[in-house]
Amino acid sequence: MKVIVIGATGTVGSLAVERMLEDGHEVTAFARNPDHLRVTHRNLRSFAGDATDLSTVSTAVAGHDVVVVTLGAGMSRKNLIRSTGTLAVIQAMQEQGIDRLICQSTLGAHESWSNLNFFWKRIMFGALLKPVFRDHELQEALVRASGLDWTIVRPGAFTNGPADGQFKENFGPLERGLSLKITRANVAAFLARQVSEMTYLRAAVGISN
Repeated sequence: MKVIVIGATGTVGSLAVERMLEDGHEVTAFARNPDHLRVTHRNLRSFAGDATDLSTVSTAVAGHDVVVVTLGAGMSRKNLIRSTGTLAVIQAMQEQGIDRLICQSTLGAHESWSNLNFFWKRIMFGALLKPVFRDHELQEALVRASGLDWTIVRPGAFTNGPADGQFKENFGPLERGLSLKITRANVAAFLARQVSEMTYLRAAVGISN
């Protein structure tokens, strides 16, 4: 498959790029500064650009089979890159006739709010990260309305550690007792898995320990 990762230099995006290359895909790393990606491979190419610029994104995604969005705003709590960038990606995919979209969001969005505990509901997403959370929810709404063959991936809070596959997936909103954490490597591996699978076509799937 020819895959482009939008937000390829983030902590999950970079790992996803590596995993997709290991899986034998041809990967394009799209980011403002793709040179920050610490990996070289014969099947890897880079594309520097602004994810919110439709013309740039449309040029970048052309010719790909799958688009993977792993956009993040770093330490910023007010940056709306997730929704604005994802909207540009959707419009670019529609222009180029590309159907398959895999989008990283967050556990807690929409119906998965019930999976969260008091700390995440009231302190993190309820106060400290409220703008970030709202941006994720808008991002998901845009994906759902896109008409594309989408999959939304909702990971818990990121931790360091290996891709050991030891996490729960596709649990319902009534699932309790989750740690609400997952390693970045496991998230990356799950995103890479979706490139070749259609198990969660037009579904939002939670992943967490």
